Amino acid sequence: MAKQGYHHGNLRQALVDAALALIKDKGPQGFTLSEAAKAAGVTPAAVYRHFAGRDDLIAEAARQGYVIFADLMEHAYDHGQPTALAAFEATGRAYLAFARKFPGHYMAMFESGISLTANPELNHVANRARAVLEQAAAALAQRIPPEKRPPAAMFSAHIWALSHGVVELFARGSPGATAPFPPEQLLETGVGIYLRGLGLLPQDE
Repeated sequence: MAKQGYHHGNLRQALVDAALALIKDKGPQGFTLSEAAKAAGVTPAAVYRHFAGRDDLIAEAARQGYVIFADLMEHAYDHGQPTALAAFEATGRAYLAFARKFPGHYMAMFESGISLTANPELNHVANRARAVLEQAAAALAQRIPPEKRPPAAMFSAHIWALSHGVVELFARGSPGATAPFPPEQLLETGVGIYLRGLGLLPQDE
């Protein structure tokens, strides 16, 4: 019987796909390179033709995840127009959607311990994703008087942290972490409170 990885002609991607499935089931640190090779239908030795080791394999899974993530964020921002507020809110929803639809990628990106600074290509695509949210924050912040306007990087980092917290605690089905409200509602109200504090939304009566 032909080995699966060689059969469809793209062993490198077969190994990444196998790793993503294992990451989803066992976590980034819960599988071995041999398990990834077996799932792809090849011998462990064949893995080293494409990856230096398990961390290199996980880093490629994370890189692909950041590319998908950045594409989704850019799409959300572009189609969230015509208002800066709508575009900004769309990027937050895209964060939740990505974490749900691509759990293996998400975990490789944020839970594997892979260093961005040690991997220039990975760092580049991660910065591309962050730049979308920072652009959305900068556009929205133009409505704040200059003397009260937070740096766009800080603004976007606050929203990134809020989005990430909602995902980690309530949007990925973690045991014992049942949300008191739908994750989308938690994120929307949290962002609303933040934006009201900046004077970007009217205060509730």
